[in-house]
Amino acid sequence: MDTLANMLTSIRNANAKLQEKVNVPFSTLKESIARILEEEGFISSYKIITVQDRKKRKKKVLSITLRYSEDKKPVIKGIKRVSKPSRRVYCSRKKFPKARVAFSTFIISTSRGVLTDTNARREKVGGEVLCQVW
Repeated sequence: MDTLANMLTSIRNANAKLQEKVNVPFSTLKESIARILEEEGFISSYKIITVQDRKKRKKKVLSITLRYSEDKKPVIKGIKRVSKPSRRVYCSRKKFPKARVAFSTFIISTSRGVLTDTNARREKVGGEVLCQVW
């Protein structure tokens, strides 16, 4: 089961319904992707909250506050999973994927953590291309 794809689909669906917040199960990878989305201006904020499930167990949840323009249009036009469990996509430090959409950002998992494509170029590292946001 691809938990990162579930997170991206939850964000995509909440965006389509113009919801203010979306909650996804917590993981450090999802937190670092949410941090990048906040830094790039795609979401307003995120925070980690603890909730109880039906069996009274405590679980961490990542609560993401989505961002919209003044005329209620979503800032995230599209979000797409690039590297999948069935087909991993890697890029070297010299050959990053080209964006077909203007103002697009690739999120890459590198040896120095999860970075955007511009930061990975600046630090001269390659890695696995996780997703593309525009």
